[in-house]
Amino acid sequence: MRTNTGKKPYRCSQCDKSFSQNNHRKTHLMMHTGDKPYQCSQCDKSFSRNNHFKTHLRIHTDEKPYQCSQCDKSFSQKDILTIHLTIHTGEKPYQCSQCDKSFSTKKYLNSNFMVHIGENPYQCSICDKSFSLKESLLTHMRIHTGEKPYRCSQCDKSFSQNNHLKTHLRIHTGEKPYQCSQCDKSFSQNHHLKTHLRIHTGEKPYQCSQCDKHFSQKNHLKTHLRIHTKEKPYQCSKCDKFFSTNTHLKNHLMVHMGEKPYQCSQCNKCFSLKNNLLAHMRTHTGEKPYRCSQCDKSFSQNNHLKTHLRIHTGEKPYKCSQCDKSFSLKSHLKSHVRIHNGVKPYQCSQNGESFSTNKHFKSHVTGDTYWGETIQVYVSQKPWYTQKQQSVCKDNIIKKTHCIMKSIHFFHTQKPF
Repeated sequence: MRTNTGKKPYRCSQCDKSFSQNNHRKTHLMMHTGDKPYQCSQCDKSFSRNNHFKTHLRIHTDEKPYQCSQCDKSFSQKDILTIHLTIHTGEKPYQCSQCDKSFSTKKYLNSNFMVHIGENPYQCSICDKSFSLKESLLTHMRIHTGEKPYRCSQCDKSFSQNNHLKTHLRIHTGEKPYQCSQCDKSFSQNHHLKTHLRIHTGEKPYQCSQCDKHFSQKNHLKTHLRIHTKEKPYQCSKCDKFFSTNTHLKNHLMVHMGEKPYQCSQCNKCFSLKNNLLAHMRTHTGEKPYRCSQCDKSFSQNNHLKTHLRIHTGEKPYKCSQCDKSFSLKSHLKSHVRIHNGVKPYQCSQNGESFSTNKHFKSHVTGDTYWGETIQVYVSQKPWYTQKQQSVCKDNIIKKTHCIMKSIHFFHTQKPF
């Protein structure tokens, strides 16, 4: 038996390496000759070393003799266990000389070094993409082949990458390892945590190229851009309506289904959406959380505030396609369009005259025509309307649902001109 004298008398004839034992030299020579005498009976792989062959067999037997002392995970190879332990210890002994990053394995260090030198030796034969690691190329190739070898044991889903499967499994286990340091929320994925942290930091890195708005999430920016492009990719299968977001489509489908699961505890009204119920509840509480920054007015709903702000900004986003007029409210545009198409839904019960807008009809009823007279009109009896806001109407949907017949006497201190 050879003692450890430090001598290496067995020299390789193909290169300058020397060995302390002859069998080590013989094993090494197989690298030059390509000889692989150890063949797997389960697959077509061969190996030059017996220990490599034995390690490979554990793939077929699923043997994992190396168990982690910190958790319940086991591994087929000792060096994989050593790498895994760095998760618990946080040790990253391999530091990049080009930047301040450190890595748990030499393999990851080499991969990072490729980024600095710009070397990507592994090129895809299908497209022009190149990669610094062979494993990255193999993973990329599954995009072209459609291969998804990682199957979930809890459902029928499959994945192209093992880390995608691990992330998916958290849906079944409920595991949320990424915890926010600012609040008590936890997340199943690290990028979800990073996105959430922007709520605390106020960071909005995604800027719209069409206006000055910023967003914390890329998908929010994509959705916002549809305002500028007018794109509405989500179509209702029940009618011909289109929507800019899938959420808006789902909300709309509630109209067809007639489903209203959210009921008001103060009255008998039901709503298809939870936020509609919350907005309705402010009718009872009188809460008006949306305050105008330009004046002292407050509103119960955010969209009411947005509409009000147009008074200050002068914005009129609703443009008539028949002429050059614009309006701050969509309802005003609809009323205006009736001038062009000749629709006059508001009819006087006294002389049969019709009007395109409710405002013009009211002016007719309260004006010179019926000075000092008593007439029969339909008046809205909605409890939250003020006297000024009560609608005077005839033969329309409002009359059928909310109106009663009343006798109104119109008088003035002097006859109007």
